[in-house]
Amino acid sequence: MGSKLCPGASPADFSDICIRETWSTFILTFFVFWLYFFAAPHIFLPQWVTQLTSIKKPFRTFLTLHEAEALDGDQRQEVDVEEHVPLWRTLVFAFVGLVEMILWLATGAYDAILSRPALNPFLNVFVWSYTVARPIAYPSATVPYDLFCISVLQLVSEVFQLGGMFFTRDSFGIPLPSANIIALHAVNLGLIVLLLAVVICMPMAIPSGKVNRKDIGKTVTPEDYATLGSWITFAWVYPLLRKGKATTLNEEDVWALSPTIQSRPIFAKFMSIQTASLAKKLFWANSLDLILEFLISTLSVCFEFLSPFFLNRILSSIETGDRPQAYVYAILMFLASILKSQSDLHHLWFSRRAATRTRSELMAVIYDKALKRRDLSGIVRKEEEKKDDKKEKGDKSKKDSKENKDKEQVGADVGKIVNLMAGDANRVAMTITAIYMMYNAPVEIVIGLLYLYNLLGPSALVGLVVLIAGWPLNTYLTKRSMEIYRGTAKVRDKRMGVVSELIGAIKFIKFFAWEYKWIDRAMNEREEEMTWMLKSRINSIMFYILWSSTPILVSIISFMTYVLLGNELTVSVAFTAIALFGMIRTPLNVLPNFVVQVAQTKVALDRIAGFLDEEEVTEQVSSLKKDISSVARSQEHNEEIVLGLETATLKWNEVETAKPDEGKQNGSNEPTSGDTGASEVESVTVRSEASETGFESEGEHQFRLEQISVVFPEDKLTVVTGPTASGKTALLLAVLGEMTLLSGRIHMRKDTSKVDANGNMLAISYAAQSPWLRHQSIRDNILFGFPYDEQRYQAVIEACALNPDLEILEDGDNTEIGARGVSLSGGQKARVALARAVYARTKYVLLDDPLSAVDSHTSRFLYEKLLCGPLLASRTVVLVTHHVELVLPGAHYLVRMLDGRIDTQGTVADLRISGVLEDIAHEAEAEAHEETQAVTAEEVAAEDIEAVEGENAAKNTGDRDKKPRKLVEDEKREEGGVKWKIYKKYLQASSYWVWGLLIFFVIINQFLAVGEKYWIKVWGEAYGQPSETSITMMHLAPMHLSAASEHGLSLDGFAHQTTPSSPPMFTTRASFNFPNAHEHPMFYVGVYAGIGVLNALVSVIATAVQYTGALRASRILFKQLLVTVVRATFRFHDTTPQGRMLNRFGKDIETIDSSLASSLQNVNSSLANFFASVITIAVIFPFFLIPAAVLGFIYRELSIGYLNTGRDLRRMESNSRSPIFSDFSELLEGIVTVRAFSSEKRFLDNIHTKIDFTTRMWYAFWMTNRWLLLSFDLLGSFAVLITALFSISRPDGSSGLAGICITSALSFTMSVYWSCRVWTTLELDLNSVERIVEYLDLPQEPPVVIESNRPPAYWPSSTQNQTLVSVENLSVKYAPDLPAVIQDVSFSLKAGERIGLLGRTGSGKSTLAMSILRFVDPSSGKIIIDGIDISTIGIHDLRSRLTFIPQDAALFSGTLRDNLDPFGEYTDVECLDVLQRVQMSTQSQFPSRFTSRAPSTAVTPTSSRPPSIIDVERQDVASSVGSTITNMDGKTTVSLDTRVSSGGTNFSQGQRQLISMARALLRRSSIIVLDEATSSIDFATDAKIQATIREEFTGSLLLTVAHRLRTIIDYDRLLVLDKGKVVELDTPWNLMQKEDGIFRTMCLKSGSFAELEAAAKAKAEATSESS
Repeated sequence: MGSKLCPGASPADFSDICIRETWSTFILTFFVFWLYFFAAPHIFLPQWVTQLTSIKKPFRTFLTLHEAEALDGDQRQEVDVEEHVPLWRTLVFAFVGLVEMILWLATGAYDAILSRPALNPFLNVFVWSYTVARPIAYPSATVPYDLFCISVLQLVSEVFQLGGMFFTRDSFGIPLPSANIIALHAVNLGLIVLLLAVVICMPMAIPSGKVNRKDIGKTVTPEDYATLGSWITFAWVYPLLRKGKATTLNEEDVWALSPTIQSRPIFAKFMSIQTASLAKKLFWANSLDLILEFLISTLSVCFEFLSPFFLNRILSSIETGDRPQAYVYAILMFLASILKSQSDLHHLWFSRRAATRTRSELMAVIYDKALKRRDLSGIVRKEEEKKDDKKEKGDKSKKDSKENKDKEQVGADVGKIVNLMAGDANRVAMTITAIYMMYNAPVEIVIGLLYLYNLLGPSALVGLVVLIAGWPLNTYLTKRSMEIYRGTAKVRDKRMGVVSELIGAIKFIKFFAWEYKWIDRAMNEREEEMTWMLKSRINSIMFYILWSSTPILVSIISFMTYVLLGNELTVSVAFTAIALFGMIRTPLNVLPNFVVQVAQTKVALDRIAGFLDEEEVTEQVSSLKKDISSVARSQEHNEEIVLGLETATLKWNEVETAKPDEGKQNGSNEPTSGDTGASEVESVTVRSEASETGFESEGEHQFRLEQISVVFPEDKLTVVTGPTASGKTALLLAVLGEMTLLSGRIHMRKDTSKVDANGNMLAISYAAQSPWLRHQSIRDNILFGFPYDEQRYQAVIEACALNPDLEILEDGDNTEIGARGVSLSGGQKARVALARAVYARTKYVLLDDPLSAVDSHTSRFLYEKLLCGPLLASRTVVLVTHHVELVLPGAHYLVRMLDGRIDTQGTVADLRISGVLEDIAHEAEAEAHEETQAVTAEEVAAEDIEAVEGENAAKNTGDRDKKPRKLVEDEKREEGGVKWKIYKKYLQASSYWVWGLLIFFVIINQFLAVGEKYWIKVWGEAYGQPSETSITMMHLAPMHLSAASEHGLSLDGFAHQTTPSSPPMFTTRASFNFPNAHEHPMFYVGVYAGIGVLNALVSVIATAVQYTGALRASRILFKQLLVTVVRATFRFHDTTPQGRMLNRFGKDIETIDSSLASSLQNVNSSLANFFASVITIAVIFPFFLIPAAVLGFIYRELSIGYLNTGRDLRRMESNSRSPIFSDFSELLEGIVTVRAFSSEKRFLDNIHTKIDFTTRMWYAFWMTNRWLLLSFDLLGSFAVLITALFSISRPDGSSGLAGICITSALSFTMSVYWSCRVWTTLELDLNSVERIVEYLDLPQEPPVVIESNRPPAYWPSSTQNQTLVSVENLSVKYAPDLPAVIQDVSFSLKAGERIGLLGRTGSGKSTLAMSILRFVDPSSGKIIIDGIDISTIGIHDLRSRLTFIPQDAALFSGTLRDNLDPFGEYTDVECLDVLQRVQMSTQSQFPSRFTSRAPSTAVTPTSSRPPSIIDVERQDVASSVGSTITNMDGKTTVSLDTRVSSGGTNFSQGQRQLISMARALLRRSSIIVLDEATSSIDFATDAKIQATIREEFTGSLLLTVAHRLRTIIDYDRLLVLDKGKVVELDTPWNLMQKEDGIFRTMCLKSGSFAELEAAAKAKAEATSESS
């Protein structure tokens, strides 16, 4: 090329102007040619080019902006985009291009006439033709990246040529070309800059019609619509930082997310990716970002190595006196650092975008799976048996052990699922942000080794032997790290499960004074977790020893070999080699560390994939799985729409335990036969053979519904009845598809798009036995996402008897009811859930025992107004109830369940004719008798409330328009910097001694680092040569170790003990006589090695000390948090969502466990680096302090803006996570209800909104971080450039002084940057401590034990006729500014008395009962029990001596014995005895099988429908008319070792209450408080329990919060409250004789006054006779 175009010049001779022009032109021509080639229509392209489209797949944008805007959930909408291309812009491009073409054409013609080479000008004409053609052929309103690339290349070309002219003049004395040529180049440069300016000012995207242009930069993110210039400088982020610096940021100040990273569109696109593996799915969703990140980050590494290269050139130029060349290299070094900063900015942005997308995708896909997976809550995992099996099969192969590990992932509980979303999804995302380190580190190592080989020859390779020798140990530690991580994750899940169970049942635990038992249980799990964390720390120290010693050993062995081979280790070789070893030390440290992170991420991915592979419900059950297009299938039109079961045998869902080979054969993702059946005909058909395998282990009998065939009559009321635990709830769940179908078919179809003639959707509404309510207002719970219809809504409120309750509540139906409906009574919760089921316009309504929680009057009201009213007319209603007599007149069909079979079914008329109905009625006679006389004090008749509370209602109506009060306050967010008390708290928890030692070790590290550099100086002087020539290559190692902290690689803290980048004080002279380096080189190598080894040793000790402190802090803070939360008041637990507390125990504790200690250590190291570099600069080059002060001021201003903004964003992000977890745990509790209503899509949309909110804060934080990185990089580049230019221009400057100046500037700017970065990281981590410290100040209950005033062991004694409880002038307020709930109440109760407590809603009876247990302290007055004022003793002493039986009984995971007697205070015989007394265990000849269980209780809501795996005996009962008279005593045979699932959800609700009663019997307290504890038990069982109470509690004072008048009519005395005052206190008989008395009024309204009067009279006569 040179000889033909540029005669007399070689192609590499860049001093020749012709060669420079030729290279520039050829590169541009080649680029433009390919642009033309690919812009050509496909018909002109060769076939091989058109086939390249398949290769394009990974390079396609996963989700474009307008595609994302078009995706609305699963629906795609057209988006209107008006791309208006300004005419002036096209004219500018065309005009500039034409002018350039004319100029170059004229130049070419002129050269041709003069017989000079004219190819270059004509090629430039071709290049500029693209600038003309492109905007005309393909006008673009957005940035034309092809024109941008051409303009940049042309700019570089022109600068290269113009700069070359002046450089050759100054360096080689070559004269400048003529003024005309320079002018032409200047004009060319000006036109190129003009073009570039136009391109840079173009937007990167055009807003669609969906976006209001005025909102861009206010509520809409400017990121998508920023100009190219704003994007390159990241100026679009600055408005947020400016605002954050001036004020505290709020939610509305942060822009919405770009649609391309919003959860809903990316989830929709992600789910459309067809691939089996989760990892592959994630790759295809982020392929373009990951590829671009790889390319740009590799480019960044190349730019990184240019800095030392140019620096050496600068110094060598100064040495040779060639200052013009030094200036050129200084400018090139500056440009290289600018390009590196741009490369870093963009590759980190691509990785962050991929991570953001991945995090949202994983969180959404986990939630989506939770909506579709089978309900496995309540499963009891027999871990002990598994452990025994593992011991027996210890000699199995590794493959088997791996399969066992996979099995452990099946059947995830709530704690684990929350951890998957909080921890594992985040870990995968953070690994993606840092993945560039994995492929950059090898590139850096290769480049460094090539330099070393060039320098040391084969000796460099000998050093590699150390690396190779260390890899087996490294591999072993990596594998061990994976095992430790897996073990830690498992015990953390377990610990979270225990904490979740503890917090969920905290009230019940407080009732029984079991707080410390549970604290011990949680701490035991925590200690197991701490043991694993200790193993992890030891493993990390082993890693650190390996990683820190490897580079030192490599350098020592390389030098030793070099010397032994006879080479002279000169200063230049030694210094350069040491610098290069320093450069490869960083990637050598990062790479193994990151390998561990990737391995742990794989475990996290496997955990998520294991959850995603769990079995799902069928399309018939899940509305999310139903194909929209399937609605029009002909099969559906031909199939009769019915609701029922056909010869169906079903069991509770359970974790599959299929053999591994079967699992592989079937495939985890293949649908079951049930799936296919559902997709064809909307009813599931399963081969009966399925029931023969895999569901029942030998000797273990499980509950089943056997051969159920029933079709519920259309538009009629069907009643399902049967004894407790006969399978009534199971029948409803079977119809809903929530049980595992073994054989037969389920007839059930849900299609909300189909509406019948009555306006009802072809859908189901369901009211569970234990109402599942959301943390919303009453109105929102009833509407449940359906449109508000005023008339219908009011009709539902009226029919469900809710009007009286709403009138009493201050905020009416806007009253916020708290998590799990905590602020409502049992009856209110039942009726709100009932109203929700009725309000939805569904064809099918399934009601599971809603009448059990309400009084008889309300039951009759509900029957007349609701069940027989217009709202349920023309709807198919299935009602489970014990109140057969009440509802029979309105029922069309009756089903009687017994032992998991249908004992009797038929229309009411047919059953009456056959006489069977009389038998059922006969059996229900006692029940009917109870029912007709049942009146709760809490659920009063509507008329009664309207009369008595009319005053209240009138008073409240005026206030109805005011804003409703919030039961649960928004989560508190700190403002400003992290307070000193937070630092102090953590330092105190981890011990001041630990941090004192750490600071000492940091200082020692700094001294050793300076000593290392000083020794190198001495070494250089020992050769008798100046040592300046190579010192400057030191300390340019990339700072990836500190960067690792950004990407979650700082989990162990050791990756940041980097050698400080502080130049030595070279002006010092050695005063010692060291041997000659030529003669004794090994002496210097040995001392250098000793310093390095000592430095590493100090770092290892510092790391061990840091871990000790961190573990201590983790243990102390967790226990303090646990104790404080457990001992917090009832009010706190009522008003704080469970997810908010779990967030503290989950994410915040994990931060303290993992990254906080290392963040604090990083701050120590970075500040030490900073001060060391400043002191060094001040000593060596004092004048630099002047620009340093200016730079410091700018850094400070930028840092303050970043710190303030980042802190606020991270706090908001932290607070925004809690609602996700609260919503998630809430969903898992009510998943059956959600699926029954076909509301999954709405819940999924809701979680998308919440994910977007938290991602918005997270993403905004990282964008401000990117801005900081770019700003600091640019400032640092300018600082180095100014220093370099100043150093070169000094007439007396030497290369050594120049090197010191430049490296000082580098170390100063880098230390400032990393001090700012790690300080921010520390503040963000301290946010977790801040949130925990906030909970350490919670309002606490009174002291547990007051040692100076402990009651005697016999207290309270129960001597007959002695006053046991005396209440004197008691007044109670919930808060000082609220009115008294109990007002000046006085009464006394004797030992052995049975007292009934009655009163209307809000009368204060529950408060009074709570006051006796000191859950509410009196504002005045006192309660004296057996002579002791209860306010003077500890609450543990009080509550452990009394017994409270709440309405919603809670059970805990463990055995039945653990639940009865958690402290081991009683014998097995005593425990079995009380189980027998409460009818839980009998010697009956016909034991009934374990059956119906209900959704979660309000106290411990852990599931909607649990499976049973309790060992029971099975007794087949013939299903016939004659079998109606069965042994009603038949109960489950249970043992003390029977496993209980979390929340006791593998027992029916009635059985849970029986076990709760058994606890009370076992404790044998002198005072027992019963609160509506028999509402979910059939009447026959209830009668036996009442008999048990009469017999067993004879010596105890029994205080019953009345549920049924029949229950308390034979009590000794009744205490009637009204408006916080005792209005009546006497025997039932005396009260019934009192004219206009409240109790008498209740009896009259019950409809059974005569019978009640007779019972009361009999009691009075019996009492008078006995006295």
